[in-house]
Amino acid sequence: MKKKIHYLFLLLGMCLGTTSYVFAQGQTVTGKVIDEKGEGIPGASVTVKGTQVGTLTTAEGTYSLEAPGSGTLVFSFVGYLKEEVAISNRTAVNISLKTDTKALEEVVVVGYGTQRKVETTGSIASVKASDLVQTPVANIAQGLQARVAGVQINQNSGAPGGNISVRIRGTNSINGSSEPLYVIDGIQISNGGGITDVSPLSTINPNDIESVEVLKDASASAIYGARAANGVVLITTKRGKNGVTRVTFDSYYGTQKVNKTLDVLNASEFAQLENEVFKNTYYPDPASLGEGVNWQSYIFRKAPIQNHQLSINGGNEKTQLAMSLNYFDQEGTFIGSGFKRYSYRLNLDHRLSKSIKIGTSILGSYSVNDGIQTGGENIGDGGAVLSSVLGAAIGAPPTLKPYREDGSIFPFGEQAGGQYREVVNPLNFAAALNKRDIKRTLANLYGEVNLTQGLTYRASFNIDQRGELYDGYSPRSIINKSDLNDNSGSASKANANYLALLHESILTYSTSLGKNHTFKATAVFGTQLEQANSNAMNASGFPNDATQNEAMQLALTRTVSSGRSSQRLDSYMARVNYGFKDKFFLDLTARADGSSKFGANHKYGIFPAVSAAYRLVEEPFMKDLSWLSDLKLRGSFGITGNAGGINPYQSLSTAAATGSDYMLNHTYTTGINPTGIANPDLRWERSVQSNIGLDISLLNNRVSIIADVYRKKTDDLLYVKTLPLSAGYGSITGNYASLENKGLELAVNARILNGALKWDVSANATINRNKVLDLDGGVTNERFVTTYTVLKVGQPLGMFKTYVFDGVNQTGDAILPGYDGRLGGHKIKDVTGDGLISAADQMIVGNPNPKFIYGFSTNLAFKGFDLGIFISGSQGNDIYNASRLSFENPLGQRNLLKGVVNRWSPTNPSNQYVSGAQGGRLPISNYVVEDGSYMRCKNLTLGYTLPKIKRVQGIRLYVSANNLFTITDYSGYDPEVNTYAGSNTVIGVDNFVYPQSRSFLGGIQVTF
Repeated sequence: MKKKIHYLFLLLGMCLGTTSYVFAQGQTVTGKVIDEKGEGIPGASVTVKGTQVGTLTTAEGTYSLEAPGSGTLVFSFVGYLKEEVAISNRTAVNISLKTDTKALEEVVVVGYGTQRKVETTGSIASVKASDLVQTPVANIAQGLQARVAGVQINQNSGAPGGNISVRIRGTNSINGSSEPLYVIDGIQISNGGGITDVSPLSTINPNDIESVEVLKDASASAIYGARAANGVVLITTKRGKNGVTRVTFDSYYGTQKVNKTLDVLNASEFAQLENEVFKNTYYPDPASLGEGVNWQSYIFRKAPIQNHQLSINGGNEKTQLAMSLNYFDQEGTFIGSGFKRYSYRLNLDHRLSKSIKIGTSILGSYSVNDGIQTGGENIGDGGAVLSSVLGAAIGAPPTLKPYREDGSIFPFGEQAGGQYREVVNPLNFAAALNKRDIKRTLANLYGEVNLTQGLTYRASFNIDQRGELYDGYSPRSIINKSDLNDNSGSASKANANYLALLHESILTYSTSLGKNHTFKATAVFGTQLEQANSNAMNASGFPNDATQNEAMQLALTRTVSSGRSSQRLDSYMARVNYGFKDKFFLDLTARADGSSKFGANHKYGIFPAVSAAYRLVEEPFMKDLSWLSDLKLRGSFGITGNAGGINPYQSLSTAAATGSDYMLNHTYTTGINPTGIANPDLRWERSVQSNIGLDISLLNNRVSIIADVYRKKTDDLLYVKTLPLSAGYGSITGNYASLENKGLELAVNARILNGALKWDVSANATINRNKVLDLDGGVTNERFVTTYTVLKVGQPLGMFKTYVFDGVNQTGDAILPGYDGRLGGHKIKDVTGDGLISAADQMIVGNPNPKFIYGFSTNLAFKGFDLGIFISGSQGNDIYNASRLSFENPLGQRNLLKGVVNRWSPTNPSNQYVSGAQGGRLPISNYVVEDGSYMRCKNLTLGYTLPKIKRVQGIRLYVSANNLFTITDYSGYDPEVNTYAGSNTVIGVDNFVYPQSRSFLGGIQVTF
C-alpha cells in the first residue's frame, strides 16, 4: 500500500512537469529525505534557496538536482518542519524532517470559547476567510455555498442583496423558521424574509470575516439551546495582531449580465396567433411585422459591480487594533435595481494588566436597496403578467412600443385601440419607487479577568440595532389615460426598528491532572431582550407625480398602521470537556432556556447533549502505519430547540382590527374582533439528533477525509390545526407535527503538491433524506399547500402532486368528464381507470429535494501566479416551472414562449403544445415538472503576486469570472430558484424569479 502511494506522488510530480534547472557553475547533489522513523518521504520539496531551482523526491524519498556548492538546500513537506542545509561543496546531502506538532494545536471556535481541533467531538466544519470572498458576494452565506458538507444554500433571488435560504442537515420545520442561528463575535442574529426582501446578512461586510465555523450536530450546537435546532454558524471577524502595523487596500471592479434569455414569439408569429385565437384579422399581414420588439432587451442590462476596502491591522503586547472601511456597489442586471453598502469595522483589544483584558467589536453599515418586483406567485392567468417584471416582459406583445415619441413610457392601454389592457408595459416596474434604506450596528463590549490559575470570568454586553425605511410609489404616468381617476397614484412609507440587547457572563476553568488528563468546564448565564416597532402609511389619489411619496397629505385616501412587540430569553448553560492522553475525549453539555414567547405551562426547556471521540491513531498497533496521520471516531447525541418558529404572543388570546368601519349611531367605528385562541401549552420545536463521524488524515496530514452519518427527528413542530365550527375559531397554532432528516456527509481535502508548484483540492458531497412523520396527531394524512404542492405523511416536504399529463386530445379521442378538456387541449391520464377525471387521479409527480448536493474547488500556485476554480451543483431535484402554465397557454392578448409556434391544429397534431383558445387555463399537471439538476462553475480566478518592492509588503493583481457556465437541462432562466423564498413547504417553484448573473471583474490587493 505504501509503495503504491509513493509511486502515485512520483507520477503526479512527473505529470505536472516538475523540473530541475542546471547551473553553469553547479554540481549534481543527491540525497535522501526521511522521516523520524527513518522511512523515505515521497513528494517532498527540495529547492535551492533564493532561486526557482527545485525538484520533488522519488517514491523512496531520494532526489537529485544541479546546485552550486556554496548554495543552501531547503527541504519541506506538508506536516513537517521546514529545514535548511548548506551544501558546502558536498555531492550528497541527506536530511531527516521532524513532524510539525502545530497540526495538533490547530484551534477552532466552538461557541463560548475555542478548542484544539484534535479535541473536537462534535460535527464542526470550518471555512477560511479567503474562501468566503473568492466570489464577489454581498452576503456572508453566499460565500459558504457548496463549501461545507451538510449545508444547502439556495440563492432564492439573484437580485443585488437578495434573499437566500440556508438549510443545515435538511429542513427542520413546517411553519416555523428553518434558518440557522448566526453568531457574529458573540452577537446572535437570524435570517428570514420573502423573495423580494433584503437579506439581513447583506448588511454585514464579508471582507471583515476572519473565519466561519458551522455547528451541525446537537453536541456542537446545544450550547445555544432553544435557538439551535437548525444549526449554528459562528462568525469571527478579523482582530488586531501584535507586530508591525499592516495597511491593506483591496479593490475590484467588474460587469454583470444575465446568463440567458428565453425565446418568445416574434411579432409575426404573435400576430398570426392573435388572429387564430380571436378568429379575426386584427393583423391583416402578420408576416410583414418581422421580429418586433424584444422586451427582454429593455429590462436586462449590463451592470457594474465594485468593491473597495481599506483595512488597518496591528498592535503591541498590550493593545491590538483592527479597523476597516468598505464600499460595495452592485447595480442589478434588471433596470431599476441595485444595492449599495457603506460599512465600517473596529475591533480593539487592550490588556490593562496581566489578569485583566477589555475590548470591543463594532460593525456598522448603511445599505440602500433599489428593488424591482419579480417572482410573482400567481400562475395561469393575468396575475402572472401583472405581478412580475419578467412575466410582463415575456407577455408583452412584440407589436407594441415601449416609449412615446417624447421618451416617456407608453402604456399599453393607449396602443392598438386599447386591445391589450390585460398586460402591462414591463418598464412600469422600473418606473415605480421601491427602495429600502437600512442602518445597522452590531456592537460587543467585553471584559475578561483571570481570577486564579485556570479560572477566567468574561462578561460581554452586545447590541444589535437596526432601522429600516421603506419608500414606495407607483406613478400616475404609467397608467392608461382612460383609466386615470381620483385614486390614481399610490404611495407607501414604512419605518421598522429593531433592538436586541444581550448580556452573557461566562466562567471558564481549565486544568491538567497529571500528564494524561485534561479538564475544562464552562458555565454561562445569558439574558436577551428583543424589541421591535413599526409604522406604515399608505395613500392613493395624487394630483401628480411631482412629490412621489414625500407629501402623502396630498392624497385623497390615506391609511395608517403601527405595531410593537417585545420578547425576552433567559439562559443557563454548563459544559464539561474531558480528555485522556489525546486519545479519548468526552463532552457534556446542558442548557436551559426560558422564553416569554412560550405558553404558560412551558416557559423553560432543557437541552442536553453528550459526545465522545476516540483517536485510534494513538493505539500502539497503529504506530507502524506511517501513512496514517490521524484516525478519530466521533459520536454524539443531544436535543436542541427552535424557538424561532414562535412569534411573540402566539400562546395568548389575540384580537385585531377588522379593517372595516361600521356605522354606529351615525358614527364610523372601527371594529375589533378575536383572531387567536390561547394555547398555554405552546412550546419550542424540539430536535433529537444523533451523529457518528470519522476523521482520517493521511500522509502527514496531506490528505484529510471527514465522514458523518446523522439522524435528526424534530417533534412538537408548529402546525396550524383546523378547529370545528363550534370552537368559534377557524384554527389553532400548536405543537403537533413531526419530521425526520437523515443523511450522509463526506468532505475530502488534499494538498497534492507543496513545492515550487503548489496544488490543493477540496470536495464535499451531502445526501439528505427528509420525511414527514406526522401532521396533526394522526388526524390528517395529507394536505395541499398549493394546487400542486402537498404535505403528506411518509413523504418529503414540498412534494409535487398533480394530475398526470398524457399528451394532447387528438381528433377522435374521447374527452373524459371531470376536467375542462377540449380538442387540441391537454389530456389528463385516467390513473384509476374509472372513466372519470377526479382527485383520485392525482399522483406524486416530482420531488424538489435533491438526491445529493456537492462542491469542488482546486487551487494552484507557481512563481507568483495562482489559479482557483470553484464548482457547485445539485443532482436529482425537480422544479415546478409554473411560468410555463401562463406562457405556453395561447389564450390571446399576451405573448408566449417560442415553443407555441408548434401548437396543435388539425393539420399539426402536436402532442405537447395546445391549440389557441380564448380563456381557460392549462390543467395543473406534471407537464411543467422539470429536472432541476445542475453543475455550475461558481468562480474562476487567476492572480499574480508581484515581487516585493521597498515599503510594500505585497501586490496581487487578479481577474475573476463568476457563474461562468451552468450545465443543466432546465428550460428556465436559472435552476437555482424558489419563488416562495424561505418557505419550508413550497420549494423548487419557478415563476420568473430574478435570475443570477454572470460577472467578470478585475482587482488589486496591496499591503503596506
